[in-house]
Amino acid sequence: MILESSNKSETMPALFIGHGSPMNTVKDNEFTKSLANLGRTLPKPKAIMVVSAHWLTQGTYVTCTRKPQTIHDFYGFPEELYTIDYPSPGAPDCARMVTKLSNGQIRCDNDWGLDHASWAVLRHIYPEADIPVFEMSLDYSFNEWQPKPLEYHYKLAYRLRELRTKGVLIIGSGNIVHNLRVVDFKHDDAEPYDWAVEFDEKVRSDLIRENHEALLNCEKGCKATPYAVPTLDHYLPMIYVVATRAKNEPLAFTYEGFQNRSVSMRCFRIG
Repeated sequence: MILESSNKSETMPALFIGHGSPMNTVKDNEFTKSLANLGRTLPKPKAIMVVSAHWLTQGTYVTCTRKPQTIHDFYGFPEELYTIDYPSPGAPDCARMVTKLSNGQIRCDNDWGLDHASWAVLRHIYPEADIPVFEMSLDYSFNEWQPKPLEYHYKLAYRLRELRTKGVLIIGSGNIVHNLRVVDFKHDDAEPYDWAVEFDEKVRSDLIRENHEALLNCEKGCKATPYAVPTLDHYLPMIYVVATRAKNEPLAFTYEGFQNRSVSMRCFRIG
């Protein structure tokens, strides 16, 4: 499956960022350097919409607030992480545009802010926090492999592709491989599991070949899938980005690698 969309020269890029641990917020490593490089090379957007692996809801929502709060949605980390603020303005007009593009399927929310899927990444890409940001949640009514939850999300995301022609930078923030049950928290650079590498390479190949059908049916034909994607929350943000890709639109990997054995940090840019 690949849905057709326009590919105009003024279209904003779209990003998928494998964000990994909240500790990347304060680390200077090859991954965070790659994010800083994105900030230097991307065109300046009118606003940013982050599809967050950490905002799971019944139904789909976008933040319509003018001043989104910084949410520290994690536990047991060093105190310095809980003092970080990312004071970007919100983008209520763009958020409401999303609700219209979805014909009301996506609704406004005025309580949520920016969780670490947003600010831990944006702090490196746009450290000045001067670009309006809003988040979109994942409808976790569709969180099981059957019946076809990925196709549901893909089709919903496809309806939002017009945002890219309106100056909105879409960022899916999750991880292609994300299994915290067997993670090695003590060693960022530990050798990844064989199944993690196998699944990550399969997705890489499918992205290059524009094989969206395989991405939507990744549970088939790959024994590594149950280990690499034990839950859909971190995989789904990638599907939202892929759905906005025009046929033959350029795709480039901006970072490739693993952290903590079971987390793929692969990132890519479309356009």
